Amino acid sequence: MEQIEKIEIALQSIRPFLQKDGGDVELVEVTKDNVVRVRLLGACESCSMKTMTLRAGIEEAVKNAIPEVKSVEAV
Repeated sequence: MEQIEKIEIALQSIRPFLQKDGGDVELVEVTKDNVVRVRLLGACESCSMKTMTLRAGIEEAVKNAIPEVKSVEAV
């Protein structure tokens, strides 16, 4: 299974929690230095807790699935 596919599966695992609150996330790119860039959608775009969601939810899920990922950034 390739890296992009693993990242998508990790995002799918967190997606129900985001969608429950009217938000979502999409994969934008993975850089050469293993930084995952995502776009927060819907309610997540303007939520005051989006940094916490990004770090404690999305980044944790992605790093657990793909340990070589250095970080996850919102674009």
